[in-house]
Amino acid sequence: MNGYHSPDEGDTETGKEETAGGKQQRPSKESASRTKAADGAENAVAAAAGGGTPRDRLASNSRTRQRIDSLKKNRPPFPWFGMDIGGTLVKLVYFEPKDITAEEEQEEVENLKSIRKYLTSNVAYGSTGIRDVHLELKDLTLCGRKGNLHFIRFPTQDMPAFIQMGRDKHFSSLHTTLCATGGGAYKFEPDFREMADLQLLKLDELDCLIKGVLYIDSVKFNGHSECYYFENPTDPVQCQKKPYNLENPYPLLLVNIGSGVSILAVYSKDNYKRVTGTSLGGGTFLGLCCLLTGCSTFEEALEMATRGESTTVDKLVRDIYGGDYERFGLPGWAVASSFGNMMCKEKRESICKEDLARATLVTITNNIGSITRMCALNENIDRVVFVGNFLRINTLSMKLLAYAMDYWSKGQLKALFLEHEGYFGSVGALLELLNPT
Repeated sequence: MNGYHSPDEGDTETGKEETAGGKQQRPSKESASRTKAADGAENAVAAAAGGGTPRDRLASNSRTRQRIDSLKKNRPPFPWFGMDIGGTLVKLVYFEPKDITAEEEQEEVENLKSIRKYLTSNVAYGSTGIRDVHLELKDLTLCGRKGNLHFIRFPTQDMPAFIQMGRDKHFSSLHTTLCATGGGAYKFEPDFREMADLQLLKLDELDCLIKGVLYIDSVKFNGHSECYYFENPTDPVQCQKKPYNLENPYPLLLVNIGSGVSILAVYSKDNYKRVTGTSLGGGTFLGLCCLLTGCSTFEEALEMATRGESTTVDKLVRDIYGGDYERFGLPGWAVASSFGNMMCKEKRESICKEDLARATLVTITNNIGSITRMCALNENIDRVVFVGNFLRINTLSMKLLAYAMDYWSKGQLKALFLEHEGYFGSVGALLELLNPT
């Protein structure tokens, strides 16, 4: 990002010593000789001590200062944020520097200290903002600075309150531009400008998504693998979460499940295409659950789904055939018609809200899995990475996807997942902030 240039530091003031009469006094030959001898003795002592001559040390210090100045000119001032403003959630990453020098601390303005303290000393912000402490990346080096990366989320409907907080904390006095991606970067740009005097740098959400995925996987998750898969996903006893090495990831199918779904075929870090998508995503699941069960949050909807039974709501192959449809290899337990049993009044009266929540989750997940499998076949890709906040605390859907990919492809497709699920777009936005070009 252009425009971050700090004033040059270390400029020396030059001047001339003057005599009482106002003219510079030239040293005598004898005085010059004594000075030269003293300099030589000092240099000899310093060299014998192994520290180099004062002139050498001065040159070395000058080179160090030049390197520091160069780094400062090529990185933005603190604070460092990246934002992904989605249709349902806002995802925010914040880099907390842990190597602040005494000089920097002294020069640091109160607004900056206040923002850092507020973000890092709380795990909740108001009634809906959450810092996902378990996802924090520690001892990360970014742009020559060492620190921790924090992950924060809040509902998009609370964006006006976030903008007001930025205004109250005088954020514009510290940061003229905020890197943001997602549709909300366009929708809320006038509000940022008018309410908080903040300029948004709008970034493409799919570019940011891929940059974020590749970066987080490369730095690992505090020494552990970022990527994982499920072995024996449908077996409650044998199911295991296993690390997966994504060192050589290409080609891969990247399935981003947010409010809706986008499916990307990624051939290299700079070569990808959006294959397709579907409007039936995490927003659909929550919206339908709110209508059908009266719940009001994603967490509540998932909790109900874990207690429900979808087979009372869905019509299965065995409900139609009395067993398997052997000619085409369809097992009796496969869903033939989502919510198909709800045509019958008696069955409508026998189900509970938890069953409806579970059936909604299974319907959305199966649809995503079916579309993903077709895309993988068309693109001839056998690795599928699922990301997005629909998967947050949603082990049910992850195991369903893992089983479906493996079963319907006869073991040819592997479903992979990432620990930081829905934060990759905001990480990509942060990386763009730190990109001097």
